[in-house]
Amino acid sequence: MGILDKIMKPRSIAVVGASTKEHTIGSDIMKRLLEFKFTGDIYPINPKGGIIEGLQAYTSVLSVPGDIDLAIIAVNAKFLLDTIDQCNQKGIKGLCVITAGFKETGKEGAELEKALVAKIHQYGMRCVGPNCLGVVNTLPEISMDGCFAESIPERGHIGFVSQSGALGGGILNILKDLNLGFAQFISIGNQADVNAETALEYWEDDEDVHQILLYMESIQNPANFRQLASRISKKKPILALKAGRSAAGASAASSHTGSLAGADKAANALLGQSGVIREYSLKNLFATAKVFANCPIPRGDRVAIITNSGGPGIMATDAVCEYGMQMAQLSEETKEKLRSFLPAAASVKNPVDMIASAPIEHYKQTLETVIADDNVDMIMVIYLPFLGLKDIDVAKAVMEIKAQHPHKPVIGVFMTKSVFFTSLSDMDVNMPFFMYAEEAADGLNRLNQQRLWIERPEGVVKKFDVDHKKAKEIIAKSVNEGRDQLTTRESIDVLDAYGIRVCKSGFAKSEQEAVMIADSIGYPVVMKMTSKTTSHKTDVGGVRVNIQSPEKLRAEYRDLIAKLTEKGLLEGLEGVIIQEMVKGSREMVCGIATDPQYGPMLMFGLGGVFIEVMKDVTFRIAPITDIDAKEMIKSVKAYKLLEGARGTTPAQMEQIEETLLRLSQLVADFSFIDELDINPLLISEKTGEGIAVDGRIKVRMQEAKETLG
Repeated sequence: MGILDKIMKPRSIAVVGASTKEHTIGSDIMKRLLEFKFTGDIYPINPKGGIIEGLQAYTSVLSVPGDIDLAIIAVNAKFLLDTIDQCNQKGIKGLCVITAGFKETGKEGAELEKALVAKIHQYGMRCVGPNCLGVVNTLPEISMDGCFAESIPERGHIGFVSQSGALGGGILNILKDLNLGFAQFISIGNQADVNAETALEYWEDDEDVHQILLYMESIQNPANFRQLASRISKKKPILALKAGRSAAGASAASSHTGSLAGADKAANALLGQSGVIREYSLKNLFATAKVFANCPIPRGDRVAIITNSGGPGIMATDAVCEYGMQMAQLSEETKEKLRSFLPAAASVKNPVDMIASAPIEHYKQTLETVIADDNVDMIMVIYLPFLGLKDIDVAKAVMEIKAQHPHKPVIGVFMTKSVFFTSLSDMDVNMPFFMYAEEAADGLNRLNQQRLWIERPEGVVKKFDVDHKKAKEIIAKSVNEGRDQLTTRESIDVLDAYGIRVCKSGFAKSEQEAVMIADSIGYPVVMKMTSKTTSHKTDVGGVRVNIQSPEKLRAEYRDLIAKLTEKGLLEGLEGVIIQEMVKGSREMVCGIATDPQYGPMLMFGLGGVFIEVMKDVTFRIAPITDIDAKEMIKSVKAYKLLEGARGTTPAQMEQIEETLLRLSQLVADFSFIDELDINPLLISEKTGEGIAVDGRIKVRMQEAKETLG
């Protein structure tokens, strides 16, 4: 039996708070259950008893003669805990609490919600809500409309979870116009017990639910969500509209990685890594849902376009190519066949332009010919009204051919009056229709995205041999001295202990030591001051580059001391780091930032002085897999630079991937690392290696103290 069967597939329902008073929640829910013809028993519960909606009302659930699977509760919040005690006595295991007045109202409400959760757990119940719209299951053998939205739900195969009740209600009201239907709907409200993850798990193997839609304002347990969604999204599409995109967590960050992160970057990374298709508006969410409701997953990304007008055909081609899909190369055989019935003025290469005079017969024959071509994976059919050709007749003809070839996605673009789309909502359609080619291309891209995700290998979280003990000692020293920020030297040494390629370097406390180290590394060298009080070294001339000889090194060292003395900063100076001078013009960045809700994230992108301006960076939630690391590197625009543009040495991609994977391991081992920057990760002109030239690590002090003991 499924985890939510008592709620979503009940055989009997008690409506606690049922009422004869018009336009109250207790009255509306009774009406909806009856109007939608719930197949089980309905028991109205009202302390006054009597008859409600033609049914015998009971004064309490305890006086109901039969068993009850689900209690839909719409009573004043102050009576809720007693009601739940009674439900337990009656043996009811499923609750849907419509009642509001909980954590959404403040401190007192939050206490009440805590007490509610404690009772649910104590009694082994499952609960949707509180503060929610209700639940719906349109499966004919259940036929339950247990919510107080205005309209009766439309039957379909979407599982929809909404964190907002009002929004969910609004959506139920417009389903018919959207030409979409739901299998099940859950308004999770305050998600005291049942949340989006519960629904995902419940619908994973439900054959009536073909795709899952989520409206979320928060993700309660990101790690669990990722684990579930990445498994389930391989079986059926998951589309999410995640609200609350403004950057809340980024303002306090001191590192580049931190300041570029922001809460929405974390949500985006999490959804992407879980195979969830993210939409940014309700319009797009339902447009994509319409595509998945009517199209199979394609075998590839080769698109054919059929049109009766050149302009829209060209615009559609542009849109397809901008998404990185391919225009299908039609076979000679296909072209020959098209030539046999299309007029001489028509174009038989892709896009196929049948010209304005194309009759319905040409639409049918052309689609039939193109759909049979093995070089074609997906098809867009464009119609513009010409010469008295009726839009609805063309649509029916195209759907007729589509019905004979269900294995390939076909999307219609009908640039016609809106009344056409209204009339579609009364028909049984088997393909999606849009007004504009861009919307159709977007739909084809989503289908292709799902195909790529299904084909994408799992990936592994790699474990490397590292010097954990050394890294721990370095971090512990800083923490013991009360410093949450490691010095540059300490940061580089931690990276080195984790096998990340760092510059050959040494630490010097005097001019003489500096020269000795430089002699052993070999010139040219770089000299960097390391200080416990100054974090941004360039402000005080603390970085000197391309030092070619011992004499030049002595002069630079003396000049640095003079500058620090003049600014009163000499006291914080620990010494200087002498590093090999790595030659390269390509500066990347990688690092770790911590989101308060989603945990540590890895960043990779274009670094150096461009980082804040270009913002060409990508994020993933840790831990990352080898596939994640590959995708991170490929997803930034600067990837072209790494490939070796304009005769530069190609970067060692595998070594850079390994750097990211080692950072992922570092933050898994020391979860109190708050921020980490390697900027720049310089790509050596000589070898193509990514070399950590500079590093800084910051920890969360309290957590670090507790972990390190």
